[in-house]
Amino acid sequence: MPYDPPTHSVERSLRRAGAQVVAGLDEVGRGAWAGPVTVGAAVTGLRKAPEGLTDSKLLTERRRTALAPVLADWVTAYALGHASPEECDELGMTAALRLAALRALEALPVRPDAIILDGKHDYLGGPWRVRTVIKGDQSCICVSAASVLAKVQRDGLMAEIGVDLPAFGFEDNAGYPSPVHRAALEEFGPTEHHRLSWSYLDALPRWSHLKRGRSLPDQAEQLSLGF
Repeated sequence: MPYDPPTHSVERSLRRAGAQVVAGLDEVGRGAWAGPVTVGAAVTGLRKAPEGLTDSKLLTERRRTALAPVLADWVTAYALGHASPEECDELGMTAALRLAALRALEALPVRPDAIILDGKHDYLGGPWRVRTVIKGDQSCICVSAASVLAKVQRDGLMAEIGVDLPAFGFEDNAGYPSPVHRAALEEFGPTEHHRLSWSYLDALPRWSHLKRGRSLPDQAEQLSLGF
């Protein structure tokens, strides 16, 4: 199914309202059982995007991997921020996303005047000027760039972790649910890279005693995680 290419439409509207530097933000790893949640931040200006740029989830692994270094050279600036599995457990996903986003923004060499955030929920908040855009990773060039860069780098990180944990298949599933991942959890239990407050442990009686409790997530978090 063909998709319309992303544009600078939202960025142009923010610029007309006075923003000179606009960054696109997108996350990856929100629904994973293992590994960090990662937020990518990209500043692209108003130049024409590299051919084929769109939401990372709509691209094949081969295409994403080939596009990422092109984007890294093309963007004005980009950075990634991570929140560890332990931080996801301790803080809950909404706060972990905000932490990862702040780390990405702090790592940028320029401070954005405005931010385009993928989705409908503003997990970043003040003092940042945020415009949320549903499916922004498909429609906004700077968010699409952040999406691809974050996805490829987090996938690479999970593949590196998986070298020492081959049974979990991290090189293929990147820490997300899969039959191979579930089978390894049943046999070996969670590793230091797993989130221990996630509900997957409820289905693993042998290891369910390791589950960590946390306070009830806010409504936005429950919706984003499918609770």
